[in-house]
Amino acid sequence: MEIRAADVEREAEAVGDALARAFHDDPVINWLLGEGKDAALMFATLARYTHEITEVAVDEDGSLAGVALWDPPRHQPDYPEGAIAGFMAAMGDRVSYGMLLDEELGKRRPEQPFWYLAQLGTVPERQGTGVGGALLRAGLARSDAERMPTYLESSKESNVPFYETYGFAVTSRFELPDGPPIWTMWRRPA
Repeated sequence: MEIRAADVEREAEAVGDALARAFHDDPVINWLLGEGKDAALMFATLARYTHEITEVAVDEDGSLAGVALWDPPRHQPDYPEGAIAGFMAAMGDRVSYGMLLDEELGKRRPEQPFWYLAQLGTVPERQGTGVGGALLRAGLARSDAERMPTYLESSKESNVPFYETYGFAVTSRFELPDGPPIWTMWRRPA
């Protein structure tokens, strides 16, 4: 398995598909999109337009085993016309849920600079094989080298212990309006 930066323009569809597969049973994504929406297109749009760094774990056969979307400190996402069109096509009448999610997450993000792990997903057949850990270690090496903390939101309680093994601690738990809970987590640099 190789961990490398994705060529987002060339690999956006594969990145979106891998994340959609990884998050197929995620409570927040299911709340966000509802039935019949295009999770793969939503994730591809996030990788292409919203997050600065897309890293992939690539298996020997060239398939994507996992994906991590990262933002460096003080990153401000840009929403060009292509991003809006992608979100509208992916989410349809659920775009307002995306705006609400973004608002709720934004309220809780720390004010000090930090590296942000926006998404970390492993395709179902590779979960539990070290893919997520390899992707996470690659990103944490950057934040540790810069002596910067790292922040994330976990959409599954079952993932909290995984992040804790890498030095993250839960800072809060909140529930989305008429939706599932989210755990915010913080890690000081090693």
